[in-house]
Amino acid sequence: MAAINQASSFMCSTPTSFPSNSSSRRDNTRAGLNFPKIRISNPSIIAPKIVSNIGLVEEMDKFSRFIPKNPSKSPKVCRDREVMEKLYVILEAVLDRVEMHKNVGEQRNDWNSLLLTSINTITLSAATMAGIAAAVATTPGAPMEVLKLSSSFMYLAATGLLVIMNKIQPSQLVEEQRNAARLFKQLESEIRTKIAIGNPTLGDVNEAMKKVLAIDRAYPLPLLGVMLEKFPAKVEPAVWWPEKRRTSANKHQNDKNGWSVELEEEMRDIIRVLEVKDKDDYLRLGKKALKLNKALAIAGPLLTGLGAIGSAFLGSSPHDSWAVVLGIMAGAMASVANTVEHGGQVGMVFEMYRSNAGFFKMMEESIESNLKERNEESRENGEVFEMKVALQLGRSLSELRDVAASSSKKGKDIEEFGSKLF
Repeated sequence: MAAINQASSFMCSTPTSFPSNSSSRRDNTRAGLNFPKIRISNPSIIAPKIVSNIGLVEEMDKFSRFIPKNPSKSPKVCRDREVMEKLYVILEAVLDRVEMHKNVGEQRNDWNSLLLTSINTITLSAATMAGIAAAVATTPGAPMEVLKLSSSFMYLAATGLLVIMNKIQPSQLVEEQRNAARLFKQLESEIRTKIAIGNPTLGDVNEAMKKVLAIDRAYPLPLLGVMLEKFPAKVEPAVWWPEKRRTSANKHQNDKNGWSVELEEEMRDIIRVLEVKDKDDYLRLGKKALKLNKALAIAGPLLTGLGAIGSAFLGSSPHDSWAVVLGIMAGAMASVANTVEHGGQVGMVFEMYRSNAGFFKMMEESIESNLKERNEESRENGEVFEMKVALQLGRSLSELRDVAASSSKKGKDIEEFGSKLF
């Protein structure tokens, strides 16, 4: 340090000299700085001794033997990647089905509007021709036969179209496609949630696959062969979910997973309310809508057929007033029946009631499956499940508990519905 201080003082005190030369004033000369030589007796002060790291390298080499050279080739990573790929494949299929059901629903809604307008136009035109034919029956040279044949032919055409339209029920088909698109969108959000949360399992893949196939069976796209029966002998709730199977109980499981005896009793009371009030009420309304739809589906073609018979017998005898009545009145009444059935979309109303009853049936099965499940790891968290049930019924947690408490009283009929949404 003394040598360094001496060198710094020497640098500050030594002047810098510039040699002068008269012949070359414009040339710049270099100035030299003279430093004294510093002798270092102990080199380790400036350059410390470097410790060998050979032992550390050997230890890292031993540790690297336990790490796979290619982590993507490890069994667990490959298995997780395969599960994610399967979920994405199912997600793509679900998105495709959403678009298909949406497009098919729009197409069948157009069917309903166009067929309704066309059939009513044909029917009223036939009734008008029948009235004109009756008015000119006594006029010599009037084209009565042409009017009669035209009216009868249009009535027959309207009858055939009505039979087809009443068979397929386009308004009910539209409601089926709406429900299918909504359920597939719901399944899409469930899959995306599982992917976002992470750690999906093969069981999640199988469950998503079963849900896709269950919705396909509940709401088929084709008309021929697999179309749902539009006039069933018995009204039953729609079923669009796969059957749930219970897993074996774990004897060493002590965690209740948010469930308690009080919560289980509350869920049983909710099942009783949904069974007695909500589901039965929608099944009752569905039966009424089905009866009305059947009556209108029979009345429309029957009236147009009678109109065709009346038009054919116009002017056949002096006392053909009955033919005039059938030719004109039957057409007008057929238009009214057709408008009420398809313009009022009675088939859609029936399908809506059936789907609502199916919704409550699904809730009952979901609650029952969680109550019967003895493996606490397999059933949903009790508090989360209670909140989900309350949201599905449009109630708060306190309201849900009040409904369950009022239904549990013995000797008292259940007056309040479980759902406040519909």
